[in-house]
Amino acid sequence: MEKIPMTRKGHQALETELKHLKSVERPAIIKAIAEAREHGDLSENAEYHSAKEKQSFIEGRIKELEGVISLADVIDPTKMKGAIKFGATVTLVDEDTDEEKTYQIVGEYEANIEAGLLNIKSPIARALIGKEEGDSVEVHTPGGGKSYEVLKIAFI
Repeated sequence: MEKIPMTRKGHQALETELKHLKSVERPAIIKAIAEAREHGDLSENAEYHSAKEKQSFIEGRIKELEGVISLADVIDPTKMKGAIKFGATVTLVDEDTDEEKTYQIVGEYEANIEAGLLNIKSPIARALIGKEEGDSVEVHTPGGGKSYEVLKIAFI
């Protein structure tokens, strides 16, 4: 199976979520199912069916996280330099609006565009890979084309 690139911070976040699911969420849902069973007829017991559905979601998420963590290729961006690559923190300026944005290029399981964490597989990240400070970048997205200038590259 193919390794999944991620930053140390992203790896730790996934491990924290997994630990929480196993030590807090799983025992709580087992208790909720036991309490719902005590209410009698399970065929018409909405609490029981809701708890079983939540249990299914939690177990699925645990399996997903265990799989991702087992395939994780943790990359330390602080040991890199040069052109834009995985882990780089990039400051861009939109050439049309002069709006500045800063993104870190991360793995798909830690990506969060609102937090400035850009999925390595996104159109913007793919267009940025290999670029240097001062380069102009054309990004083709489903919403249309955008032009950015790379202001700063940092590996933090």
